[in-house]
Amino acid sequence: MAKLIIFNKPYKVLSQFTTDSDKPTLADYVSVKQVYPAGRLDFDSEGLLLLTDNGQLQAHISDPRHKLTKTYWVQVEGQATEDHCKQLCRGVELKDGPAAALSCELLAPPPTLGSQPAYPGTSVDSRQLASHYHCRGAQSAGTADDRSR
Repeated sequence: MAKLIIFNKPYKVLSQFTTDSDKPTLADYVSVKQVYPAGRLDFDSEGLLLLTDNGQLQAHISDPRHKLTKTYWVQVEGQATEDHCKQLCRGVELKDGPAAALSCELLAPPPTLGSQPAYPGTSVDSRQLASHYHCRGAQSAGTADDRSR
């Protein structure tokens, strides 16, 4: 039977088990052997990361050709607007090329945070989209999986 671990990757941890740098890796937190991340989260992000020993499952989740829908929550300072959501759905230019959200909605803000648009997508870099918000007049506070402590 395949192993499947749902791991809450901390902020400032690489989504890999080895590195040539002195940055923390998954090996600092996960002692289970022969599991690999299915997807990735940026070093500056935190959130759920799936780990598995099933190569087929890992490839299916990670490979953009499968177009698995994922939902990203981006926390912004200031007020995100419907126009921001419309622009995300029309498409934005990211460092690695164009990307568009399948949909976007504004979520009610928690008591002490700014508004958080949630947008499902297939291969969108949430940190780059947070930066895009900053360029459009809503200052990014990072992503919901990217807050420093």
